[in-house]
Amino acid sequence: MAVERLSEIRGTALPVRGDDIDTDRIIPARFLKAVSFDGLEAHLFEDDRREADGRGGVPHPASNPAYAGAAIMLVQSNFGCGSSREHAPQAIRRRGIRAVLGQSFSEIFFGNSVALGMPCPTASRDTLAALIETVEADPATEVTIDLRSMRVNAAGQAYEISLPPAAREAFLDGSWDATGLLLEHFDDVRAVAKRLPYVTQAW
Repeated sequence: MAVERLSEIRGTALPVRGDDIDTDRIIPARFLKAVSFDGLEAHLFEDDRREADGRGGVPHPASNPAYAGAAIMLVQSNFGCGSSREHAPQAIRRRGIRAVLGQSFSEIFFGNSVALGMPCPTASRDTLAALIETVEADPATEVTIDLRSMRVNAAGQAYEISLPPAAREAFLDGSWDATGLLLEHFDDVRAVAKRLPYVTQAW
């Protein structure tokens, strides 16, 4: 299995307004009882969706078919705060989201997302507001996140984005994928294992 190197994420976007959206809102605790992450995507923003959909007005973006198939999520400030559950980025990634662009992220949420190969670059509040308004006006708008130029492009406009250098390099060279790196160099892994007494039991 080759490692995946990420330099560009392109697709339509799912806009989620609101600051301080915590992990319990992203994936409520009652859905964390399973021994795997399978099916979590069906409960992404479950309570927020029920509340919005129950009002009979505009549905929650995650329930809106106009945003089905989105590859990028647009969020605002302090996204993924609260408990450290890795189920939150898992639910987002399993929904088909390949990158989350926001004003700021919880450090733990950010780290868990890197481990999944889901970049979480940041942009200014004005940039996020402009992008969200553009996508809400036309959900078919294609958004492109370029990790080489560190820019996001949409509707003919380009905006600067930021990502910590170590995370950016990990996506570009594929080193975010620890399992993939081991499998790509498995002959080296076997060679080292043969030298380890606690593996060979050659005491």
